[in-house]
Amino acid sequence: MTKPKLPVRNDRLTQILRLIGWTLVAALLITPAIAMRFTDEVQWTASDFVFAAVILIGAGGIAELAVRASGDWSYRLGSGLAVLAAVLLIWINGAVGIIGSEENPANLLYLAVVAAAFIGGVASRFRPEGLSLAMVCAAVLQLLIGACAVLRGWGEGSENWPRPVIVLSVLFALIWLAAAGLFRRAARL
Repeated sequence: MTKPKLPVRNDRLTQILRLIGWTLVAALLITPAIAMRFTDEVQWTASDFVFAAVILIGAGGIAELAVRASGDWSYRLGSGLAVLAAVLLIWINGAVGIIGSEENPANLLYLAVVAAAFIGGVASRFRPEGLSLAMVCAAVLQLLIGACAVLRGWGEGSENWPRPVIVLSVLFALIWLAAAGLFRRAARL
């Protein structure tokens, strides 16, 4: 006799997590609209809302695909970390920038990190072994861009230079490497 409790529990947990995730996406999109009613410090344009919606709904869609791609929780958590890193990297660069301000064109280099992770995933057909390698490449690229920014002084003159570049480069690299470790674990199972 089979034990149906484990799949039912995972399905229920997955459904709860999906509900929480999509509720969070909706809350993140609604919060600035509400804040704009009460303060002048939050001033989003229609293009800001479109940008946020594309990023957040796109991230949610990718998370949905990851859940369907594998029942392994290491794979799912690795996917979640990779999506989180990509969204935060794009969001921070769009809002305030990592290298100097958001106006600094050097910040566009960080799109290469997201592209490397995505292209590596596609090239590996989203298999955990290939995703692990893609996440390691993203981490290395993240650190290289940060190192180049510091060594070349691309954001000099900005507040607390070069601490934000160093801290965020290391933090994002650690997130990419954590995702790589989870994908490697999923590959072994």
